[in-house]
Amino acid sequence: MLRRGTRIDVFVIFILAFLCCPSATITAGQFRSAWPKGIERVWIGPEYWSNRLQDWRIRQGRLECVISGHDRNVHLLTRQLGKQKGDLRISARLGRLQNNEESKSVNGWAGFRIGAKGRFNDYRDSAVRGRGMNVGVTTAGELFIGWPETNKAQGADALALDDIELHLTAEPTGENYKLTITANDPKTGELLGSISRDDISANDLVGNLALVCNYAQFWFRDWKISGSKVETHNDRIFGPVLFSQYTLSKGVLKMTAQMPPIGEKDSQSVRLQVRKNSSNNWNTISEAKIDKLARTATFRIEKWDASYDTPYRLAYALIGPDDKPKDYYFRGTIRREPVNKETIVVAAFTGNGDMGFPGNDIVRYVKLQKPDVLVFTGDQIYESIGGYGYQRSPLETACLSYLRKWYLFGWVYRDLMRDRPSICLPDDHDIYQANLWGAGGRAAKTMDDGGYVMPPEWVNMVERTQTSHLPDPYDPRPVEQGIGVYYTSINYGGVSFAIIEDRKFKSSPTVMLPKAKVINGWAQNPSFDATKEADVPGAVLLGDRQLKFLRNWSADWGDGVWMKVVLSQTIFSNLATLPRKALNSRIMPRLKITRPGEYPKDDVRATDMDSNGWPQTGRNKALRQMRRGFAFHIAGDQHLGSTIQYGIDDWNDAGFALCVPSIANMWPRRWFPPMPGGNRKPGSPKYTGDYLDGFGNHMTVYAVANPIISGYKPINLYARAPGYGIVKFNRNQRTITIECWPRWQDPSKPDAKQYIGWPITIKQTDNYARKAAAWLPTIKVSGITDPVIQVIDEQNREIVYTLRIKGTSFRPKVFKDGTYTVKVGEPDTAKMKILQGVRSIALDENQTVEVKIPGK
Repeated sequence: MLRRGTRIDVFVIFILAFLCCPSATITAGQFRSAWPKGIERVWIGPEYWSNRLQDWRIRQGRLECVISGHDRNVHLLTRQLGKQKGDLRISARLGRLQNNEESKSVNGWAGFRIGAKGRFNDYRDSAVRGRGMNVGVTTAGELFIGWPETNKAQGADALALDDIELHLTAEPTGENYKLTITANDPKTGELLGSISRDDISANDLVGNLALVCNYAQFWFRDWKISGSKVETHNDRIFGPVLFSQYTLSKGVLKMTAQMPPIGEKDSQSVRLQVRKNSSNNWNTISEAKIDKLARTATFRIEKWDASYDTPYRLAYALIGPDDKPKDYYFRGTIRREPVNKETIVVAAFTGNGDMGFPGNDIVRYVKLQKPDVLVFTGDQIYESIGGYGYQRSPLETACLSYLRKWYLFGWVYRDLMRDRPSICLPDDHDIYQANLWGAGGRAAKTMDDGGYVMPPEWVNMVERTQTSHLPDPYDPRPVEQGIGVYYTSINYGGVSFAIIEDRKFKSSPTVMLPKAKVINGWAQNPSFDATKEADVPGAVLLGDRQLKFLRNWSADWGDGVWMKVVLSQTIFSNLATLPRKALNSRIMPRLKITRPGEYPKDDVRATDMDSNGWPQTGRNKALRQMRRGFAFHIAGDQHLGSTIQYGIDDWNDAGFALCVPSIANMWPRRWFPPMPGGNRKPGSPKYTGDYLDGFGNHMTVYAVANPIISGYKPINLYARAPGYGIVKFNRNQRTITIECWPRWQDPSKPDAKQYIGWPITIKQTDNYARKAAAWLPTIKVSGITDPVIQVIDEQNREIVYTLRIKGTSFRPKVFKDGTYTVKVGEPDTAKMKILQGVRSIALDENQTVEVKIPGK
């Protein structure tokens, strides 16, 4: 027990004298906490990371743990214990936050954690999941080093722990260290207790430093750290501007600054400052208010000059320890738009599980790919990320629960996002659902009801964090409950990206298919035939609003656009197999990972309605609009990297798609169909070729990154086929090169290998490879190069397709005999010719139409 009158030995007297002496030498890495007295907020400050975010606050100049739970801790980011031999001194004042009988009955402890280390040798991993040496005092008044023994009953004469000061020292003793923990009364200096251990391994004193509350509520203040073991890393601060995202399209810059939960008395706005024309002066060009729930500040700047790189910084005045504001800056570069770059490189991701956090490998290797655009297709967070579960209510706590996980995402990718456009598409786990059938935004008690389980304010908060930097929505009308929409387009470097929401409007299969008895997207009725009975009238995938958007987008080739790409959460086929007896996907994480050359024999094609293979009619409607613009498709979510070509009425009559592999695969799927694919290329794997998926949809499989024992460690990360996708769009050749990279591969090395089957290169026109029924005369153009050609069926006035050709000559194909209107030229300018009444002819007929485009 901590009792008054404990005997003081000579060693302890020396330690206390050293720590209290104002003239003591300032040692290497010295630190002293200082929180503002006039500010109350959840976020502790840029030098710290708290677990969990919602469990801590600063108030009246001290740090408080407001929740009694397992292993609540606060890590100091700017100091760390190094491998060098040396000494260490740590002290802090602390006390019970609630000094009542109920709080005294809690069996817990408070104190320090030293040498905290995670699995992946990074201070961020250590701050989130690090384990280390615990040193402190129990709620029963016992000092401990290592781990407290079972707490004893509180003694009648024990100190109440309302205000004590803990001192920890570490000194090398040969190969080991001696640790001494003492407690004293901060007002009188009276020693209350002391214990030591001299068997502490040197490795236990390497890593992070943290304050800890374990099943107790304590306050802390005046946290001091010094000693030659301490390393200083002031560059590791995280905040107050945590990270940024931006897009640039049609002369409009949109940027979002992600902020932490600030206090009511903190500044409520962020400034966007730029430096132009090689000037050293920073100019504030906009100021944005911070959203109360999302903690985002979003900027919209029109008439942006994208002809050169523009350095920017996001400035925020944070109230400091002296209760005065101090400016902090987050810096980046708004890149010159690559309008003349031959190849536009897109890096795409999905499934950001935190195995492998903080992703140093994938960030390093993606940087080597030099992407122009980043695309995160969904599941930027999972409910399990960062540990401690998740909270659904009340609203403010649920927001903080999500934000902590979202901040981890930004902590990984902020150095990629700060200097290039990035696109985020929230998916089901981002809004705390295993699957999402949004049903137009309705409220749902369970996800199978169709709709959103979380309240609309919370859903909008999530979407604001991930999508507020996107261009303005095509049609901003909210859906049910006032939930917003973000489907839109981005033109960048001549590539036009259509961003669609393939979950928000989708029908629930449980509601639409009562006979199937669907649970979580899987029919439980064994007699239900998904190929014949699943495609029911009224089942919606994208909905009329998004189909209208796709139709107009596919026809819009202005602004110098030469390539079209659709981005969505998942692909429009069900590329997966399961063991024959499996009724759902729960078995997937437990399936045996195959070795090279192995092929499971009893798998059958899956019918997972979470995939966009269902509903079939909605799927085909979307693909028909996409192929009108020869659009390529990038998506994720399936946890299985693949490249396929869609078919609607036949194989190969629609576009290609890349489903990117998961960054860290928590739910590994596989594709091992029992029969080889039709028209399979010689030497290709058995699982490639022409297939009907489990819903009867046509698809041609070109490559699949099945989970396989790779030999790389850790096995539970690298054997599940993690990685990312790279897509290269070539302006001059009008080609698309599709790449699928294992997470562990260094692409700069000559022997770097992608997953089996990649890279794949296709022509832009392969995205509408439907067989022609007839042809139009060859169009030869003068007065302009690379014109846009649009073919319109005069019988029904529908646009057949639109394409910016390469060169000056093009022979349009059509899919039925008839008369067509052909528009040739540069959209939205006077340089446009319209040819009406153009009759289709046979392929072997040679006819040419000369088209002269006028000048200015």
